[in-house]
Amino acid sequence: DVQLVESGGGSAQAGGSLRLSCEASRQSYCMAWFRQVPGKEREVIATIRVIDGYAIYVDSVRGRFTISRDNAGKTLYLQMDSLQPEDTGMYYCAAGPGHGGYTPDCHSALGYNSWGQGTQVTVSS
Repeated sequence: DVQLVESGGGSAQAGGSLRLSCEASRQSYCMAWFRQVPGKEREVIATIRVIDGYAIYVDSVRGRFTISRDNAGKTLYLQMDSLQPEDTGMYYCAAGPGHGGYTPDCHSALGYNSWGQGTQVTVSS
């Protein structure tokens, strides 16, 4: 498994910005950010195929969040702009081989097998 360490969480006002980082012990085919809010299951919000940077977002964060990785493919970022109170939650970095065979799908939660410890993001109105 890949070891992942997140940093950069904290508190922000609505409309503000935060940037999360995740350091990986080695490169993976897919990396992603998941979010878990109290009372709900952890959900994937942004994914990236490391080899070419192809990214996918869920509707609730598209246009406000940007996922990216460094050239070595071992550091993952999530730039969060125009934050809203509903963005409050625990954010997890994930890595994995993707789901499926010939062209693995990075946007499926089934494609991830390594997780960071999580970092809390709190957005106040």
